[in-house]
Order: sequence, then C-alpha cells, then structure tokens
Amino acid sequence: MALEQMRTTDTCLTDTSVVVVGGGFGGLSAACYLAQAGADVELVEKNAQLGGRASRLETNGFRFDMGPSWYLMPDVFERFFGHFDRDVGEYYALNRLDPHYRIFFKDGDRVDITPDREQVIETFESYEPGAGDALREYLAASEEQYSIAMENFVYEDRPRLRDWIDRDVMNAASIGFQLLGTMDEYVAEYFDHPKLQQIMQYTLVFLGGAPKNTPALYNMMSHVDFNMGVWYPEDGIGGVVDSIADLAVELGVTTTLGTEINEITRRQEHFHLEAVGGDVFTPDIVVSGADYAHTEQDLLPSRARQYDAEYWDERTYAPSAFLMYLGVEGDIDPLAHHTLIVPPDWDQHFEQIFDRPTWPDDPAYYLCAPSKTDEEVAPDGHSALFVLVPVAAGLEDTTDIREQYRDFVLGDIAEHTGVDLHGRIVCEELFCIEDFISVYNSWNGTALGLAHTLRQTALFRPPHRSDAVDGLYFAGGYTTPGIGMPMCLISGEHAADAVIKDRSE
Repeated sequence: MALEQMRTTDTCLTDTSVVVVGGGFGGLSAACYLAQAGADVELVEKNAQLGGRASRLETNGFRFDMGPSWYLMPDVFERFFGHFDRDVGEYYALNRLDPHYRIFFKDGDRVDITPDREQVIETFESYEPGAGDALREYLAASEEQYSIAMENFVYEDRPRLRDWIDRDVMNAASIGFQLLGTMDEYVAEYFDHPKLQQIMQYTLVFLGGAPKNTPALYNMMSHVDFNMGVWYPEDGIGGVVDSIADLAVELGVTTTLGTEINEITRRQEHFHLEAVGGDVFTPDIVVSGADYAHTEQDLLPSRARQYDAEYWDERTYAPSAFLMYLGVEGDIDPLAHHTLIVPPDWDQHFEQIFDRPTWPDDPAYYLCAPSKTDEEVAPDGHSALFVLVPVAAGLEDTTDIREQYRDFVLGDIAEHTGVDLHGRIVCEELFCIEDFISVYNSWNGTALGLAHTLRQTALFRPPHRSDAVDGLYFAGGYTTPGIGMPMCLISGEHAADAVIKDRSE
C-alpha cells in the first residue's frame, strides 16, 4: 500500500498510542496526521498554551504574537487543511497586506514593497537602470525553483543518500547544483545596487542565515515574498495556532498543557516518559516536537542519543532575538504592519551574529505593528508594537544589558523612522536569550534552531527517525525541511509518515 493511502486509512495505527512532546507547529501537525491514521494521540506541552515559539502575550488590553508574525506560503497551509478535507477559510480569514512591508534605510531612504508588481519593478528601475527587467527574470527563476524544490525536496522527505538516487531528483538537481553558491553571490549576478541586494536578501532572516552562509537555492523565498504575497490571518498567528489545535481536537487528539517532560526512556515494548511533578506516560511511540538538541542531551539517556554534545556545539545556529513587546499611547505612523530598518552596510551585523558574537551596535531589525491591520490587538487610541533585533545565540543576557540595549534601540527607532516612543509606552515586556532557554528549552537561546547553511540543508539536518531508539521520532525546525511555520507543518507530516511506514512494515 502506498504511503499516501496508508496515512489516509483510519485503521493503520489502530491500537497504537503516541505521545507528542511539544505543541509547536511541528508537534501539532504530527499529532493531526497520526490521529487521522487511527493512533491514540496525546500531545504534552510544557507551557500553558500551544504554539511553541508562536506563543501569544495578552496584557493590559494588548495582544502580541510573541514569535512568528509573517504569514507566508499560504499554499502550504491550504495543503495541510486540505489533507483533512478542510478549508483554511473554515478556520480563519486572510488579509493581504499592502504594503507587504516598508523598509527604512538608515541613510534616510524609504521603500515600500507592495502587491503591485509593476510598482515594485518601477521602484527597482529607479535605483538601477535595467533592474526592473532583472527583477522579472529573477522572480521567474525563483518561481520555477520553488515549484521544483517543493515537489521534489520539501514535500518529499529524503533522509538518506540513496533517496536522492532518483531520475526526477537528478533532473531537478541540475538546477540545484547551479545554486550551491551563496545568496550574496547569486543576487549580485542580477543587481548591482546594494539596496536592491539587501531587499532581495532580507528573507534570509526567516531562514536564520546570512547572505554569505546561506545557499543560493533559497532564492525561492523571493517567489514566496513578491509573488505569493504577505498575509495577516484573522486573530494573528495565534489564531492559526488555535485553528490547528481545534483541528487536532476534531481528529481526536488529547492535549495536556503545563506539563514538562524531563525523561524519555525506552522500556521493552513501551516508552517511559516522566514529567516534572511526577506524571508518567507509557506510549508505544514518541514524537518529539521539542527542541531537538534539548531532547537528545537532556531528556534521553546517553546510550539513546544519536549525537554527542560536541556535535551540537559545532552546529551553526540561527540567531536569537532581542524582543520588545510595547503597548504605545497614540499612533506610530509612518510604520507599516511590517517594517524593516536596514543600515547601509549590514555585513557587520551578520558578523556580530555568526563570526564574532557580540551585541550589535548598528543592527538591521524588524518592527511589527499589528494594530495597523487589526484593531482588536490594542485598546482605542493605542498601538501594539513588536520589536525584533537578531542577536547571536549564547550571548550574555542580563537585566542591565537588556535595559541598556532597550534604550539604544528606542533611540535608533526614533532617529531612523521618526517614531519617538519615549513617554508613550504604557506597557512593556522584554524577551531575550535566557527566556528562549527557560521558556522553550532552546539550545543556547537560539530563536529558530539550526541555520540553513549548505552543510545543514536537506539530508544534512538531523533526521525525523532516531537511529538510536526504535519508535522515537522528531518534528520541528531542526529537522527537514527546516525553519519556519510552513516548514514545521511539513516536518510534522514527515515525522508522521515515518511512523506510519515503520508500523506498517
């Protein structure tokens, strides 16, 4: 029986109990697919809400998405809900943002990227003669590469080298081999103007990389951005989490919140999972959607680990983040829903993340103002503002450092956007490296997991199937296909497929 048939057969996992550890997008997705296949699924989450890093903060009448805030790749969400004979529209509405985002360059220049393709082409042409046609060519190539990559390498999991020995893969790989250079090299083939290069490279933030260490094959993200659009879901990203959680309940998943697993061991035919506080779970199968490194190094006995501490220490991690959740009196014009602040030369910022970790002194950063689109996220006469500055994982993170950096960032916002927040902040929460560790068990406080470098792409990422413990599987951003909400949804599908295939043999 083909795998697609097996996972849509309600009885293929009958009498199989599964505990999914961690209720992020990967864990929620895996739980849904496994429940549909007939398994008795319990999802156990450490925190008081589902969503993992896509948590929600509600305080003083303000509501913030604490992590992901960009709704990209709507086709992935449509495919996910469609697998269960549902439609996205049954759960939440989508609003296409216009502009998609606004960029403030620190030299005083400002650019809007809008849904109007011709307007964007004219903008590019205004910076560099011929750049409009170059953008058309770039996006056409990006669209083709997106289609090939999604069909052959994203929706299809290929965890072993022999999985790549396939005629369709070889045909697709001919394009892939052309894209083994870095993004900065690839973009420079199309555009000379440094600002245009920055516009085409900023999506690397979603992959946790830098232009000089991210493979050019990820240029397909430009198709996601320019062609597919940037959207805002009803009730924000938290609304998407709630919708997938509702779907999980409809499929029969049981959810246990506020329960942190601190031990996973294999005992004969079953697993033994012990939680802080003493609760015990004894499933047939375990899928960990928790931080992969944390699961291996902290929850499993040494004999049951695929990798040692040295392996994890040697990985290249996506940045952590200095986050500010600000309830502001009055409006915050001229900020858009999504706003990027970009210095003329951002190489120094990337170096301070990946090469010589330190708190960045001239950062590129991101502002999210959901109250521009959703009046429910802030009281009348107020604005909700979320500030994200990428910083290196593992930096010293103290209260004094946070307060100093907060003041620096507020000054930088005022200088480069004209929005002076001093004296207008009515509520405030800061979140940084130590919080990523304590709240999400994040390795070194990374906000995203493993960066998408060439040596950490595709089969070079940790697998869904443990090769040390039978019946243990992994979902989430550390494994394939990688970082981001859409990729984590797909990772849950891959993890579930591995379970179904193994139990059906």
